Amino acid sequence: MELSNKVALITGAGSGIGHASTLLLAEKGAKIGAIDRNTDDSDKIVKEIQNRGGEIIPAIADISQPDQLQQAIQKIGDSFGQIDIVFANAGINGVWAPIEDLSPDEWDKTLDINLKGTFLTVKYTVPYLKQQGGSIIITSSVNGTRVFSNTGATAYSCSKAAQVAFARMMALELAKYHIRVNVICPGAIETNIDENTNQRNLEDAKEPVEFPEGRIPLTDGKPGTSKQVADLVLFLASEMSNHISGTEIWIDGAESLLQG
Repeated sequence: MELSNKVALITGAGSGIGHASTLLLAEKGAKIGAIDRNTDDSDKIVKEIQNRGGEIIPAIADISQPDQLQQAIQKIGDSFGQIDIVFANAGINGVWAPIEDLSPDEWDKTLDINLKGTFLTVKYTVPYLKQQGGSIIITSSVNGTRVFSNTGATAYSCSKAAQVAFARMMALELAKYHIRVNVICPGAIETNIDENTNQRNLEDAKEPVEFPEGRIPLTDGKPGTSKQVADLVLFLASEMSNHISGTEIWIDGAESLLQG
């Protein structure tokens, strides 16, 4: 699954799944356009790719801000002259709280980053992808697609469910340009996304849920790794998936089948 002569644009490239995917796609020969809102994370991934002999152009942007993101994508697309792979990965967990305690601003922030950010990432990369076709991969979640037992995660789950609908719409709209659009739905993965989760007043709102022993059946309860998700991203980015579009793929060791 070589990606020589391909350019991959990745949001949230500096940490977690984005970081692992950036390293793997670069290892397979792709040139990298790395978008992050955190300068420290961006600097780190740039050094790692350059130390491995890869080619990378970084850009700092908040994906929920159209002007920032458009400028970042244009910088990458114009510098490389093409974009072939788009990994719309950046997102937040946001605030998890009972509906009466969730403020409109908190709802808006989660939807703005997770859903609007996905829309903007695809919107501004499509002109480059249309030149030769390519692959769009969107990071959703088991939440909002198979799992609905995480009380208080309403904004997050709605954003993740909407990403799947968005991908299906785009898969049909862009098919005539030979652009594939697919969604990955990770379960429990060892990343730092929980650091941006603000859980509030959930004790009385939660419904009791009983799990069989070993919450993740395939791995005896152990969470997956960012590298395992990156392997799936590589498959969807490569020509090995050239007849797959409009599809969501759960990568969770069958965890969500216990919770659905």
